[in-house]
Amino acid sequence: MSDHIHILIGLRPNQALSELVNQIKSNSSKWINEKRFCNVRYEWQKGYGAFSYGKSQVADVINYIKNQEIHHQKKSFKQEYFDFLNKFEVEFNEEYIFNELK
Repeated sequence: MSDHIHILIGLRPNQALSELVNQIKSNSSKWINEKRFCNVRYEWQKGYGAFSYGKSQVADVINYIKNQEIHHQKKSFKQEYFDFLNKFEVEFNEEYIFNELK
């Protein structure tokens, strides 16, 4: 998708999610900029969303990720994200969630 990614990962208890996301963002933006895929310097927005799933749900999550292009024809990323936050009962202030692409 042009405005977000979904990644399914498994973490060990001693791994910090924030460090992993930081490495993904820094390495991918460096690669994008080195390859000059954008006319301007590429940067990720601040923050991220992370949601946990049980082992029995992994196949459903993989299927969801594979079909996200079709899914997003029906629902925008912003609506999807708010739906996830509500489903997982995450309190949030919409003002601070993310900036839409212009």
